[in-house]
Amino acid sequence: MAEPGLRERKKQETRQRITEAAIVLFAERGFEQVPVADIAAAADVSTATVFNYFPVKEDLIYDGMAAFNERLLAAVRDRPAGQRVVSAFREYVVQPRGVLADPGSPVLAGLSRIARIVRDSPSLQARERLEADRAVTALRELLVEELGDDLRSWSVASALVGTTRGMTREVQRAAAEGRVDARLAKRLLTDAGAAIDVVEAGLAGSADA
Repeated sequence: MAEPGLRERKKQETRQRITEAAIVLFAERGFEQVPVADIAAAADVSTATVFNYFPVKEDLIYDGMAAFNERLLAAVRDRPAGQRVVSAFREYVVQPRGVLADPGSPVLAGLSRIARIVRDSPSLQARERLEADRAVTALRELLVEELGDDLRSWSVASALVGTTRGMTREVQRAAAEGRVDARLAKRLLTDAGAAIDVVEAGLAGSADA
C-alpha cells in the first residue's frame, strides 16, 4: 500500500498533466471547441478521471482562482481578535505570492496563454464573474458584522474583490508582454495596498460623519 505522501504526489502529477493537456488544446482550438474526452485522451487518463479532479470544464482554468479566494476569505475569517476586515484583507493581498514572489517562475509562460483563452471564451468570462460574485458575497457577510446590513457592506466588498481582479489582469497582461519582473511585482503590491487604503479611509470618513 502506497504511503500517503506518494499517493498525494501522484494525484498532483495527474492533476498537473490534465491541466497542461487542457491548456494546450484550449489554446489551439478554443475553450468551447474542446470536449473533455479529448482532454482525457491527451492526458492519458479516463474521462471519469478528469471529472474526478475537475467537476466542470471551467475548473481547469479557474480552479486556482477559486482556491485563492478561499484562502483569502479564510485568512479574513481567522483574523486576530480586534483586527478589522479590511485590514486583514490588505495584510493577505499585499504579501507576494506566485509570480509576484518569483518573477522567474516557470508558470509565467502559461499566464499569457491562459489570458488569451479567457479573452476568447464567453463561458470562461462568465465563470470569472461568478467566482468574483461568490467572493464578494462571502466578504460582504463578514463586513456586515462591522458595518451593518446596508449598502456599504456590498460596496466595500465589491471594491476589495475588484482590487484582486485588477491585479490578476495586470499580471496576465504583463506576462503577455514579457515584462513581469521584481519591479512590476513591487509596483502592483504597492498599488494594491494604496487602493485598499482608499477604501479604509472612506470607511473612516463615513464613521466620523
